[in-house]
Amino acid sequence: MTKIRQDAWSHEDDLLLAETVLRHIRDGSTQLNAFDEVGDILNRTSAACGFRWNAEVRSKYVDAIELAKRQRKEKKRQMAVQLKKRPVLHEEIIQDVSNHPHIQPLQLEENQLTMHEVIQFLQQYASRQIDTNSLQTKLASLEEENKRLKDTLLSTEQMLEKTNKKLKIVEEDYQTFIQIMDRARKLTVLEDDVDMQSPTFKMDKNGNLQQISDQTN
Repeated sequence: MTKIRQDAWSHEDDLLLAETVLRHIRDGSTQLNAFDEVGDILNRTSAACGFRWNAEVRSKYVDAIELAKRQRKEKKRQMAVQLKKRPVLHEEIIQDVSNHPHIQPLQLEENQLTMHEVIQFLQQYASRQIDTNSLQTKLASLEEENKRLKDTLLSTEQMLEKTNKKLKIVEEDYQTFIQIMDRARKLTVLEDDVDMQSPTFKMDKNGNLQQISDQTN
């Protein structure tokens, strides 16, 4: 929309301009941003708002401007103190997120630190923390699954060991049985041989035993 308003400035317009500029100063923003904001509201150009401020309004708010600058400086100082009191945020977190591709590092120099930058940084860090928490949850789930698989493997190995012991006992019993059967077979063969070779005796007329020779046809 083209800004074409060129009528005289009212007291309310000047008051809006002053309040907006002072607010931007307190928040660490620039007067140009304030002029843009007022221009959008009043349908005037940013240049017109800047000219009005410097030519007519600024001189009426000298003390208020100095107060706003002191308030801005105090806010920066308090924020710096709070960050120093939280070394994890001031050192470790900033170092940690400095390598994150979607998070711009927070500049902590006093002449650059603003409330907007701090809020933006905290929002980015909070978003990254959500991603980190999700990864930690997945990691915990994988670790639990890994532990379950290890327990299953240990149980299977124990069962296999027991089965191998039982199989070894069966094999030993089988070998013992084979040995017993082999011995029994050998004894049977030996007894048969002894029976077949036993001599036959008869008594002669003088009362003496006489072996009868085997006459096999």
